[in-house]
Amino acid sequence: MGIYLNPGNEGFKRVLRSKIYVDKTGLLEYTNSVLETEQCYICVSRPRRFGKSITAEMLVSYYDRSCDSREVFRNLKISGCPDFETHLNHYDVIHVDINTFRHRRNPETGEEVSALEAVGLFHSEIIKELRDAYGDILQEQYMDLPEALTKIGKSTGTKFIIVIDEWDTIFREDKHDERAQKAYINLLRGLFKDSTSKFFIALGYLTGILPIKKYGTESALNNFDEFTMLHAEPLAEYVGFTEKEAKGLYREYEMDFDEAQKWYDGYVFDEGTHIYNPKSIVDSIRRKKITSYWSRTETYESLKSYIDMNFDGLKDAVVQMLAGSRCKVNTETFENDMTSFASRDDILTVLIHLGYLAYDSTSEEVYIPNEEIRTAFANAVQKCGWTSVIDAIKASEKLLQDTWEMNESAVAKGIQQVHMDHTSILQYNDENAMSCVISLAYYHAVNHYTLLRELPSGKGFADIVFLPRKYSDKPAMVVELKYDKSAVGAIRQIKEKKYLNSLKEYKGNLLLIGINYDKKSKNHSCIIEKAEL
Repeated sequence: MGIYLNPGNEGFKRVLRSKIYVDKTGLLEYTNSVLETEQCYICVSRPRRFGKSITAEMLVSYYDRSCDSREVFRNLKISGCPDFETHLNHYDVIHVDINTFRHRRNPETGEEVSALEAVGLFHSEIIKELRDAYGDILQEQYMDLPEALTKIGKSTGTKFIIVIDEWDTIFREDKHDERAQKAYINLLRGLFKDSTSKFFIALGYLTGILPIKKYGTESALNNFDEFTMLHAEPLAEYVGFTEKEAKGLYREYEMDFDEAQKWYDGYVFDEGTHIYNPKSIVDSIRRKKITSYWSRTETYESLKSYIDMNFDGLKDAVVQMLAGSRCKVNTETFENDMTSFASRDDILTVLIHLGYLAYDSTSEEVYIPNEEIRTAFANAVQKCGWTSVIDAIKASEKLLQDTWEMNESAVAKGIQQVHMDHTSILQYNDENAMSCVISLAYYHAVNHYTLLRELPSGKGFADIVFLPRKYSDKPAMVVELKYDKSAVGAIRQIKEKKYLNSLKEYKGNLLLIGINYDKKSKNHSCIIEKAEL
């Protein structure tokens, strides 16, 4: 048993001893199905704290031949699969977290090693452990890691499982060190893509935040199947918590799942799979408080550095998403590194991979997924000095109070101010554009309401419905928007088209709000009426 070669199952045992563990061993059924095939190269990229390292420890514990993990997995899902024992503890495993080498300190100087030195450590330290296990084969003093593994594979028929956690550390932390990046990519190519790798690879499993680096349109390791925040199926459910799993945990610990959903939901993959950040779920349960946890793992300065980049349309997109809208994005141009940004779309795409934005692959749109991330954006915007946006967010609490007090002129004035401050971004041409302004103006409404846009009701669609959250004493609000018509007509439409039918499960006070924008005068008008259900 070594540090990197066959490290045993203690890492995964520690995971299982945790207070909260969700069984993800179904992933092993998938990896077993691709062992020693052309599909045995897998890269899973997710944001920080999405459970990547835990799944890596699980793979190591299951495949490592230096230990007996039968009891470790006995009560987990994989134990019920027909090939459970076929592959259990059957392989030599190499497990590396790139951070281990990248943040090593030189014992003589005490300084952190360079990225290039870290790549050298990757070679030398694993070869050292291989010599201890296969000294009769590795008699030559100088050889690189792929060469050493090839010699072992050809001589003994031994196949390796190679698990590399945080594979992209050098690309994220040494953004401009092209020499180190090239040396590192050449090492990975030797391990996974060279013609000789077939002699020793049973499974290659990489985890990271970024997908594999592209050069032009081609991946540096184009033989890998990549499962990313853009396209995660069929492995979406294995890295992160599914909605069913999250709901079960909140039920078990007697906490409000609806509130957690508001804070942590929003990442939805191709087949409609909702994935939650395990860090936020576990911390909220442990601390018995639903608030922002995951965003604390990245400083607001990190998000600020991206949204403050001077690309045409980027600020517009951020403001629209803060207002609850979605933006079209072309994710294909992103080169999967932290420096090759050429457009607004590249920034939006890196924010998807970092977890600050979510992606709808059907509509090819990007959006802010939940309240936790919206809070991070609001703080980052403040650091960017976007005065008009900050003012709109601050004024939204007063606008809510004015609405509850049915102060029609103050509501019209508040919405007018938001529109005037963002005319270059939120230009009106119909009710949909108005909806974006209204959402930004009522930014703080999410503290009291669930916002439902174009809710089917009666004979049409209510533009915006503000449905009170559990335990809220605030009135429900139905908002109808008109462009160059009348606020009175908006109220009439709410009644005539029976929009209130959508709220038949709600019992309590209700406000009907009609808002019109007059194209000639460029002014808003507002009518507010009370109703009851």
